[in-house]
Amino acid sequence: MLYDLSLHMGYIYDTPASGARHVVRVLPLSLPNRQRLIAGSLKVSPKPDDQSAFIDFFQHPATALLVRAHHERLDIRMQARVQVESLPVGADFSPLLAMLPDEIAGLWSIDPLSPHHFTGTSPRLPETPEISNYAKEWATTKLTVMQIAHAVCSRIHKDFDYDPEATTVDTTPLEAFRLKRGVCQDFVHVMIIALRSLGIPAGYVSGFLRTIPPPGKERLEGADAMHAWVRIWCGETVGWIELDPTNDIPAGTDHIVVAYGRDYSDVAPVIGVLKSYGSQKTVQAVDVIPLK
Repeated sequence: MLYDLSLHMGYIYDTPASGARHVVRVLPLSLPNRQRLIAGSLKVSPKPDDQSAFIDFFQHPATALLVRAHHERLDIRMQARVQVESLPVGADFSPLLAMLPDEIAGLWSIDPLSPHHFTGTSPRLPETPEISNYAKEWATTKLTVMQIAHAVCSRIHKDFDYDPEATTVDTTPLEAFRLKRGVCQDFVHVMIIALRSLGIPAGYVSGFLRTIPPPGKERLEGADAMHAWVRIWCGETVGWIELDPTNDIPAGTDHIVVAYGRDYSDVAPVIGVLKSYGSQKTVQAVDVIPLK
């Protein structure tokens, strides 16, 4: 599939901000045999006093920017054209859960793709016994890692309700778990903790999801969204797979990858600091337009 993407993120401040430093990660990745960034651009208003590109640890292109002067709003706009390939559906050659620790221990690499980065805790994902017990109720060592990953994905999709009013970007996984409500970020964080508690390496995927309007309804401009799903390491033979617990599906040609990380803190589209006080309003619009 070939897509044209556009993203607008706007921050409107109650009190003019100054000395703003941000890191932006919104451009899709180029991934071998998965997707190719054909062209992409990033525009920021007001024009930054300093802007530089760099590659982070997980090999994602990012942009650092500085806006010194007072400004009442910050607008970030991204446009890109991306080619997305179908992911092959392979047989389940993943090990039994009981055998996975030996496969992980046998890997000495600590490069960005290493499963060692995606076990244990991470900045937003502490040990959470309630979620661990939830996972242990129905995952056994007699199942393969891939079987367990699909089962966790389906269970979360079944047990949780999508409710954008129930949580915020700062809601903890435990709070979302107890509510059994939230958005894709919440579902993904709960699923990652559940899998890691079983000894299965799992990480966060940030990207875009093409949405299809109901039959007879026109597609609304700006109605697509940034999305999140889960990346799971299923042993040396299978490697990484990607599952979407919000929709209970494997990631496919409707999923466009922007960044991989341990949790949301590694892949947030915009992070930074500024001088201001009071609250701020955020607006976001995304278009994912298929070309063929």
